[in-house]
Amino acid sequence: MLNILLCGCFGKMGQIVTEMLHERSDLTLIGVDVMPPKQQPDFPVFRSFDEINIKSDVIIDFSHHTMINALLDYVERTKIPAVICTTGLDETILARIREVSKSVALLHSGNMSLGINLLLKLVQKAAEVLSQTFDVEIVERHHNKKLDSPSGTAFMLANAINEELNNSKTFTYGRHGKDTLRKKEEIGIHAVRGGTIVGEHSVIFAGVDEVIEINHRATSRRVFGTGAIKAAEFLVLQQPGLYSMDDVLK
Repeated sequence: MLNILLCGCFGKMGQIVTEMLHERSDLTLIGVDVMPPKQQPDFPVFRSFDEINIKSDVIIDFSHHTMINALLDYVERTKIPAVICTTGLDETILARIREVSKSVALLHSGNMSLGINLLLKLVQKAAEVLSQTFDVEIVERHHNKKLDSPSGTAFMLANAINEELNNSKTFTYGRHGKDTLRKKEEIGIHAVRGGTIVGEHSVIFAGVDEVIEINHRATSRRVFGTGAIKAAEFLVLQQPGLYSMDDVLK
């Protein structure tokens, strides 16, 4: 039996993961969230990390970037492994995640979808083969309530391609004006916001007389919950270190 501490349990993703955990007889749940619940939860919930008095085996975090430092304080104190799914993290927080991972197992990913993490491998292979003669553009589409832009997944894709190309590319975010002629070393990243789009990502390799486009479309947020739970089951067995979804897929 695995007891999971869900951080951000009353948020949109938190509610979905709660539902998915309740479907599993081999998993139990406690929560922490500063938000008030819309209805009385049927599992223990704490208002802060300092109040938690029930032991958990692993943490899944779908909260807000403002909660991450408190989460990392708790992780450092308790040595409980944590799957950090929250996006919009700045370099200061990312640096602290790397530091804390020296003493406890952490997994951080900008997208928990198993399909997206397979897509990362596909675009790296395409970049290896096509980079000399093809331009690369990334288009991401999300719902109109999403706060950060471009998405963490768009950055993951761009960074994966750039890593394959020895970090020789620069990122251009959208284009506007009368002097926006494309430079060879660019990777263009473009964000679309509207409606209830869960998440769509397209990587376009545009060459002379041919275009290759690799797409991923999430039709439900449950895909992120599936990946997060699989990551938690993986992480609880690992030694201290910083892991990614690539490690889970292996």
